[in-house]
Formats: sequence, structure tokens, C-alpha cells
Amino acid sequence: MCEIFCFNSNTPKEVNECLQCFYNHSEDHPDGWGLANMQSNEFVINKEPIKANCSQHLKDILSHPVVGKNVFAHIRLATVGEIISPNCHPFIEADDNNRSWMLIHNGTIFDYPELDEYITKESGDTDSERILLYIIDKVNEFEKDKGSLSTIKERFNLLKEIVFDLSRNNKLNLMIHDGDLTYIHSNMKNSLYYLKNDDGFMVATTPLSDDENWKPAELNKLFGLIDGNIIFESEEHENEFILKEEHEKAIEEFSKSINRDETND
Repeated sequence: MCEIFCFNSNTPKEVNECLQCFYNHSEDHPDGWGLANMQSNEFVINKEPIKANCSQHLKDILSHPVVGKNVFAHIRLATVGEIISPNCHPFIEADDNNRSWMLIHNGTIFDYPELDEYITKESGDTDSERILLYIIDKVNEFEKDKGSLSTIKERFNLLKEIVFDLSRNNKLNLMIHDGDLTYIHSNMKNSLYYLKNDDGFMVATTPLSDDENWKPAELNKLFGLIDGNIIFESEEHENEFILKEEHEKAIEEFSKSINRDETND
């Protein structure tokens, strides 16, 4: 599927070494790369539908210090959606109150009909982009009913309800940022790890160093991070994703529709 990365800290830090290690995994995830770095309350987004190790643009970026408090990265192994730029993560969208939301996803949505209406609304054709558009609509509905902006805690509680519901029979490793809060969720064993140290809080699909303090992310919970610390932690849901034969067959069918450019390999 994909690999995802997040760095969250209270002060800007350089993350080139971790990013280089992360993007080196692109041999097994050749269908695109993305990088999001929040600067002055706005995300600087770079992404391409080619293998990260073949990208001159990414090499140019990593030849200079990549410094930030909130940095997200993605390498794609496509299961849903063509190998085109609009399908590369991260996805970013503004809600009705002009708050920017960013999402990266590792997984596949096998069963969630509520996302179908977004097929004609999204820029690309991925289930991941549809998740973000669905979340934005739910946030807009909540704030319209409330008649004012949501608080950070209200948004966390709303995202908890959405993510818990989405996680039924779907692999849903997510990293989301709403301008204030970073949301982390995993519901499959051995598919997300974290490292907490003096530099900040780092989360990745696989450990990015030999540091023995990397630990598996706790499953079936939503976490909210600010400034390198867990601010919110949900209760545990019961929707652990276990890959079954029917999932493998579905992924195989999805993959048959994808045209891969072998010249990138």
C-alpha cells in the first residue's frame, strides 16, 4: 500500500535525515511521493507521481535543510486511483471557515458507501481524497449547526466519531492536520510506529533509525498532538483491521485498473 511519516514538535527542527531514510523506501512504493511542511500557518506542498528516488525535484529539496514543526511525508503504492499528480498525497482542502485541512492515508477503503458521492467532486480518483472531503463536510455541518467556530476539543471529538465509523472493515492509518492539531490513527498491527524524544514526536510506517525507543503505535485509538505532545487520546474502538482473502482479492482487482509507467523503475 503506502508509507506515511509525521514530525510534530514545539520548535522547528531539521528533519532531512529522517526524510531521506523514509524516501529510500520508495523502491517498494514507486507510485508517487509527497511532502507537506507547515510554514507561517500555511502548508508548503510538494508532490509528484513518480518514484521518490527518481525525482530530481525531491533531491533538490533535500539538498537544503527541511526545517519545520509540522512535517508530513508520503510514498505511494497505489491500490485505488491512477498514477497521476492529483492522486499523490498529501491532500489539502479548506473548510467553510477557511481552515486548511491536510490528510495522508495508508490503507484502502473497502466498504463505506458514504464516500461514493465524492467520486464526482474530487480532483483525482482515490479513496483517500474522498475521506478528506467527507471530513470537511462533517466539520462544516457541525460549525453551521453550532453557529460558530469549533474548538480544538470539539474537532477532536468529531474526528473521533468519523474515524471510528470509517475504520469498520477498512484499513485506516491516517495522519491529519487542521492547522492546530495533528490527528494520528492506526487500526492494523505492526503498520505504524512512533518515537518520542527531545526533538519532538515522530510517527512512521516503519522505524526510521536504529533507536531502540521506537514503539508500535497503540491500535484503534485516535490521538491528537500539539507541540510534540499527546494532548488528546480517545477510548479504544473494536475495528482492528486484519487482512483477509477477500481484501487481497479486492486489492488485486483495484490494481488491475492502474497503469504504471515502468520507465520510473
